[in-house]
Amino acid sequence: MSASIELADAIGGIIGVSEKETISVHHPEKYNPTQRFSARAKLYSKARPGYPQAALDYIMVHCHLDKGSKVADLGAGTGISARAFAEQGCQVTAVEPNDAMLNEAVAHDQYKKQITYVKATAENSTLPDKTYDAVVCAQAFHWFHPEQALKEFDRILKPGGWVVLIWNERDESDAFTGEYGDLLRTLPDTSFVEVPRGTAGQALLNSDSFEEKGKSEFKNFQELDLDLFLGRAFSASYAPDPDSPDALVFEEKLRGVFDSFAADDDQVVMKYICTVYTARKPS
Repeated sequence: MSASIELADAIGGIIGVSEKETISVHHPEKYNPTQRFSARAKLYSKARPGYPQAALDYIMVHCHLDKGSKVADLGAGTGISARAFAEQGCQVTAVEPNDAMLNEAVAHDQYKKQITYVKATAENSTLPDKTYDAVVCAQAFHWFHPEQALKEFDRILKPGGWVVLIWNERDESDAFTGEYGDLLRTLPDTSFVEVPRGTAGQALLNSDSFEEKGKSEFKNFQELDLDLFLGRAFSASYAPDPDSPDALVFEEKLRGVFDSFAADDDQVVMKYICTVYTARKPS
């Protein structure tokens, strides 16, 4: 059974950016970001949520994109976001350093006329100067060296081009999603990843290289049967290795959460807030 990603209306416009907001210092080299998902690529491709149409519509309008716009998707992973922008009619260059993730992205070849795949990092994309109407990073920017990545974005963007950072974050005001989050936080590496991720977009809002900076939020949710729910959990980089003894304990706890909330159709609904950060390169 395939995941059903339901799309919802925006719950907010641009949120004002405070000049006093700060960003934590991140050290991506500690995360081993380029190899961290090697063993999880298929799970990631199968079980991760997409992005709400309301968010995509907002980005297309706000960033003045249309059919044929050139978008660089940096940290493209298994191609979820690259395909989303290809569906909007954009010409997408998907940049990803991890072989397993990139191979999984290429396997979805329904947009092969619109998506070009490049093996490279966000900090050294190898892409040409001043070529792209937008740089998109979906569920990825927290793995980058922010200053180096933003400098690279500035280099490859056309004057007036846009940076777009996107994250689906759990909406733990929902009872099921909150209990799932509580279980994740019993894992030793959860906060190591999730705390920096929660503040990573602030680097763009604080950057002097871009203008018209803003942050918007949209509702998103994902219907999951047990198989997809387990895949969603084990696709997290901080989840136990699926072949480890710890994985058996984690899976048993996941099954308990699922059974407590599953509806009559044996599905649960994971709630998300999709956060979109945008900023424009000066013309």
